[in-house]
Amino acid sequence: MHSETPLRIVVTGASSGIGNAVASALTTNGHIVLGLARRFPTPVAAFVNQSAPSRQDIACDVANWSQVASIAEVLNQNWPAIDALICCAAIQGEICPTLASDPQQWLDTVQTNLAGTYFPIRAFAPLLKKSNRRAKILCFSGGGASRARPNFSSYAASKTGVVRLVETIASENDGLPLDINAIAPGAVPTFMTDSIIAAGPELAGTQEYQSALSLKESGTDPMKRALDLIEWLISPASDGVSGRLLSANWDPWKTLNSAHLKGTDIYKLRRVLP
Repeated sequence: MHSETPLRIVVTGASSGIGNAVASALTTNGHIVLGLARRFPTPVAAFVNQSAPSRQDIACDVANWSQVASIAEVLNQNWPAIDALICCAAIQGEICPTLASDPQQWLDTVQTNLAGTYFPIRAFAPLLKKSNRRAKILCFSGGGASRARPNFSSYAASKTGVVRLVETIASENDGLPLDINAIAPGAVPTFMTDSIIAAGPELAGTQEYQSALSLKESGTDPMKRALDLIEWLISPASDGVSGRLLSANWDPWKTLNSAHLKGTDIYKLRRVLP
């Protein structure tokens, strides 16, 4: 469905996988998209001020604060506002038991996934606040964010951190025209799937390995539901829904409203008491 009023949207991790699918779909739906990823060859100096629905990709390591801040400075000089920020950038990290992992690789994964989500939010917050509509921030959660995920501790821990970051920012901005939510997209075949298969059942675990094989061979389009959720979350239909972790595949998000959720812990990470 095409948007009647194009939104200015920044998408991180847009060079491949989920991020590229998100950026491409948003452009097709009539939005103005700036994709960021460290693998893009185009430097920020080549940024072109877009005035019509289109996509532009700029090189940026979102886990590097100075690079993200430089992008924000350029956008502040060229765009009146940002209407939405979608944080997709992530790496899977080392696949192995936690107590056998390489400490530096473990830290690098957390830096990319958690700081690489916080830095864009922090840098682009002033431009989001200038939007003439309710601004939206969407952050991708991942496997292990709401349950233990053996052999993927750096990825799981960082993604759990992303969810708590989302909840905290939502609480701090309660009453302001800003919604921030985390998305659990479900199993989507990406380079992460390939790395699980390459690691084999010995390192990844039998269940993870078999799930990756099945996903790779399914031939389905698992991104459709996630893309539909994204369009809903950046639309006025979701206004006021904030601080939640929403599953694209399993939650009845189309029927949610802020009045129903307000003051509850529905779709949040919490202890289960006896």
